[in-house]
Amino acid sequence: MYDILGEEWTIASAGGSTGEAYYAQNQNKRLFLKRNSSPFLAVLSAQGIVPKLVWTKRLENGDVITAQEWLEGKELNPEEMQHPTVANLLSAIHHSTELLDMLTRMGKKPIDPFLMYNNITKEIAQVSQNVVPLIVHQSLSFLTDHLSDLHDVKKMVCHCDLNHNNWLVSDIGQLYLIDWDNAQIGDPALDLGMLLHWYIPESDWDDWLDNYGIVNENNLFIRMHWYMMIEVLTAYVNNHKANKQLEAAKHLNELERLLNRAVSYKK
Repeated sequence: MYDILGEEWTIASAGGSTGEAYYAQNQNKRLFLKRNSSPFLAVLSAQGIVPKLVWTKRLENGDVITAQEWLEGKELNPEEMQHPTVANLLSAIHHSTELLDMLTRMGKKPIDPFLMYNNITKEIAQVSQNVVPLIVHQSLSFLTDHLSDLHDVKKMVCHCDLNHNNWLVSDIGQLYLIDWDNAQIGDPALDLGMLLHWYIPESDWDDWLDNYGIVNENNLFIRMHWYMMIEVLTAYVNNHKANKQLEAAKHLNELERLLNRAVSYKK
């Protein structure tokens, strides 16, 4: 990084799982640097979804370094996820034709829920050794019964990791959604289910979705819970494989809560 910026810059790791992100500062100039960011970043920056992209440089070895504005601000806390601006920004992302076009040109294929279903059933069969917990069996039945509800749903760009830590608000009140490494093309119910389940009291779902721009009707509710169950079942399998039985049991409890809420929904 010093070869690009010069010795007068102070560069420090920004953490993260890949170790490819850095903070750089030179007097009053500050940048966020990342190695081999997705070309998707330029479109996100142009639409104001992530902090402004300042420059992009390709190294002799083929790596690409991007520099973004390093802004003063903070991550949203879980309670702040209820704010209408979160719903507004997520709706703008989901309905952006520019983002969808860019991911498509990058070769992304829409998420196939039938493939997700087949994969999780195979994984469960491998770890359960013919003894499938009742709640897992009941959840798989729910997934099977509602596969048809996933037909003919308009595919959009989904972030797929809407943890509150990925939402940043600047000191001047501008909201951003960062960390797009897991972005996919799919049913927006995948994002909506995760966010509502973890951060929004069920009594406030209708108001939150109104700010997003849609009505919470039965088909949406079923689709959200379908994808949430897939996520929890996947976590259950991974912890079971790792012999983390306490964590696996917690996921079974979570699965039961999801299933009870889904089947009790008034049609």
